[in-house]
Amino acid sequence: MGPFDLKDKVAVVTGGARGIGAAAVKLLERAGAHAESLDLETGCDVTDEGAVKDALALIEKRRGGIDILVNNAGRAVRKPAAELSGEEWDQVLDVILKALFLCSRTAYGHMKKRGGGSIVNLASIMGFSGGIFPNASYQASKGGVVNLTRALALEWAADNVRVNAVAPTFVKTDLTVPIFSNPEVLQAVMRHTPLGRLPEPDEIAAAIVYLCSPAARCITGITLPVDSGYLAR
Repeated sequence: MGPFDLKDKVAVVTGGARGIGAAAVKLLERAGAHAESLDLETGCDVTDEGAVKDALALIEKRRGGIDILVNNAGRAVRKPAAELSGEEWDQVLDVILKALFLCSRTAYGHMKKRGGGSIVNLASIMGFSGGIFPNASYQASKGGVVNLTRALALEWAADNVRVNAVAPTFVKTDLTVPIFSNPEVLQAVMRHTPLGRLPEPDEIAAAIVYLCSPAARCITGITLPVDSGYLAR
């Protein structure tokens, strides 16, 4: 087996129908894995604990086990904090943080039976930064992802379950349409992008697959920025 070979590994990607999630599904399959998507489009609400348990149990029954989980499902409400409702706050944290916890805790049980596994969470540069635009619930949730990644990595290391995260900068997906469709806003983003180019979903997927692969077998508890230099400032 090569350092990036995931032949016959079973991978689950939340929010895998589009954007970074869809790119991750495609690249995991190219690496040899059997990749399954969990999202509303495939009939699973990842904020619903019962639905998550049922979905992962079904995948285990069909595929024989679960080796990889990519927690990619996301949501954003971009508005000033003073205008953000409690309901909107809950919606963002439920999808980004609560769902990550529920999916990870459930997948951990399946991975433990297999003798180990790999979980990769989608954090963000906003987990390390106050950001450029008002986005308090997203920034708070992604900060939570960074530290929850550390906590779970330490707790599950003895069971050979590695937990890492990837922290993208702005990437063209459904969540960032308001940014990429506004030239002035995009110009503000580029002022914080030393390399002068923003990553594509495939490039975030490449970092995810690396962290899932045997090449990263001694890496756990880290958050890897794919940010074109944003956090170096």
